[in-house]
Amino acid sequence: MQDTKPSTARRALLKAAGGLALATTLPRAVLAADAQERHFDPRPGDWKGYEVVTKVALQRAAGPSTVWIPLPAIDTEWQRSLSNNWSGNAKKTHVETDPHYGARFLVAEFDGSAPPMLEVVSRIQTRDRAENWKTRTPGTEAAEDLRVWLQPTDLMPLDGIVKKTSLTITRGARTDEEKVQRIYDWIVLNTFREPKVKGCGTGDIKTMLETGNFGGKCADLNGLFVGLCRASGVPARDVYGIRIAPSAFGYKELGGKPASLQGAQHCRAEVYLKQHGWVAMDPADVAKVMRQETADWIKDPDNPVVAPVKRALFGGWEGNWMGYNFAHDVRLPGSVAGKVGFLMYPQAQSGGEAYDSLAPDTFKYTITSRAI
Repeated sequence: MQDTKPSTARRALLKAAGGLALATTLPRAVLAADAQERHFDPRPGDWKGYEVVTKVALQRAAGPSTVWIPLPAIDTEWQRSLSNNWSGNAKKTHVETDPHYGARFLVAEFDGSAPPMLEVVSRIQTRDRAENWKTRTPGTEAAEDLRVWLQPTDLMPLDGIVKKTSLTITRGARTDEEKVQRIYDWIVLNTFREPKVKGCGTGDIKTMLETGNFGGKCADLNGLFVGLCRASGVPARDVYGIRIAPSAFGYKELGGKPASLQGAQHCRAEVYLKQHGWVAMDPADVAKVMRQETADWIKDPDNPVVAPVKRALFGGWEGNWMGYNFAHDVRLPGSVAGKVGFLMYPQAQSGGEAYDSLAPDTFKYTITSRAI
């Protein structure tokens, strides 16, 4: 079938003037004598087409089962979501749309007469992004449409410690651009990639700030970035998706392996600036390069390996990634688990028991891609 449109020490950092921690609070990596700055400079160009295939073969299914698959539902200047086709032995399939954020997902219901099998083929086009800060291209979003990107979510409250932290970081900033730059720099200086976190993290930003534990993955770090921006009055949103191709710039941690993409899910971020419209942001990937791109944990954002990434991901990102949606707190019809904080992983249940979406080997799903 087809769908054609779819810690305490950390707390002290909060008191730093303007919210920016002193560089001396972070250990600095020892640079090799021959270290040279690497190249990472995405620029808007030609569209590239991809086919992304998600296959599900539920293990230990007992009785009626349901599978929910996120579908790309983004049509912008950087992504075109073209079509979705599916096949398998589901008794019933249909596409649902989240009424608040517009996320789209396939619902496949199985009657238990045979092991559940499902294949979803999505076709998209994508391209690199980079904001030209020297040129003003005012956004056209109506104020009413922007209000949703200034609202709290279940895991992203905007009052209390979130508001206090945001005000501390942005104190004295005169423009939204200055606010965003300060928050981005604060995230890069104060948070870190924690590989032990499952999946992309939970995005529970209040707990991060209350505990002073600023380690996490993209849903945590970019979620905190988005929450702090919203709390400062700047519209911002997470963009939930998956890496679908290697990086053209040679950064192994900033790309996906097309033959095996389960675990390649990644959320990015955007902010809305009146003089530029929606602008790409990804401080979480700066943290990923610092922690995982080399054998040693780089703790200096000005390290030659990190610097070009930090610079480019403030206003840009590489088009080797497919966005699914901008949605929070998504209700999956019929799910025993209730709402999910965000939707970029396949979800399933059987016999009234939910599968662990972060365990693709036991869930038994695969995701692959190819250029078309």
